[in-house]
Amino acid sequence: MAPSMNDQPNELVLTESRTMRAQTASRVDVLDKVKALTLLPDGVHATAEIVASFYGVDTEAIKSLVRRHREELTENGLRKLAGDELREFVRVTLTPASAVSSKTRTLNLFTRRTILNVGQLLTESDVARQVRTYLLDVEEIATPEQKATAIEKAAEAEAQLRAIEVLSRIDGNTSYARSLSRHIAARMLGEEPELDPADITITCDEYLDGRIAASDMASARTRMGKTVAALYRARYGQDPQKIDRPIHGVHRKVAVYTHRDLDLFDTAWAEVSRHYDVQDRFELGGAA
Repeated sequence: MAPSMNDQPNELVLTESRTMRAQTASRVDVLDKVKALTLLPDGVHATAEIVASFYGVDTEAIKSLVRRHREELTENGLRKLAGDELREFVRVTLTPASAVSSKTRTLNLFTRRTILNVGQLLTESDVARQVRTYLLDVEEIATPEQKATAIEKAAEAEAQLRAIEVLSRIDGNTSYARSLSRHIAARMLGEEPELDPADITITCDEYLDGRIAASDMASARTRMGKTVAALYRARYGQDPQKIDRPIHGVHRKVAVYTHRDLDLFDTAWAEVSRHYDVQDRFELGGAA
């Protein structure tokens, strides 16, 4: 149950004071205490329509608030997509059931922090009033050290999420980046991240381990790497993500995939295995 508004300072103090809003901007956990929040399939963003539904207002009320407070909302994670960036986001993130109309030219994306910011500002919503009441309750009982730590952790998590979004656009492998985003978003909420088995990462070395003699590993790794990367580019139109992995005691940039693309490894293996003395095969996530 929400704290009684009669026991707290007037919740409208948040709508009037940007300083007060900044002090409570990291407490995104409050959203789920008030009402279940639905996000887009990436688990990180929401559209104006989703935010309007959460707060029980018309979408135009959210759009109007964005027009009046865009600078502050942008500081709290609001993004405006257009052109190629919008088309790529729709292609990668949205399911057909939630696809944006082909007539849409721009799209505002809200993170949990942005949605909380909306609740701090929105006056014609009972849900927003409950959010502000919770925030004031948290603000009163939290020590200065707790407030500083919460703000620092939220800022760090927001920076990580933005870095991952940039990496996903530059380096590809958006399923890997999406998995990291969900992990960080869960940590922001103080939750233990639930990892989808399909998001578990895999490299050529890990796939080949146990399938081929150690003396052939270097050659097979090269063949597999080139073949899987080519199949990945054919499927997604971009190169796979590369991260640092230790190889023989040295950290090197290695292409990393997720189990969502395990079929690419199986296809590549059917070709590469013909060139080597194959060891006893074993089952790996459905692979032969």
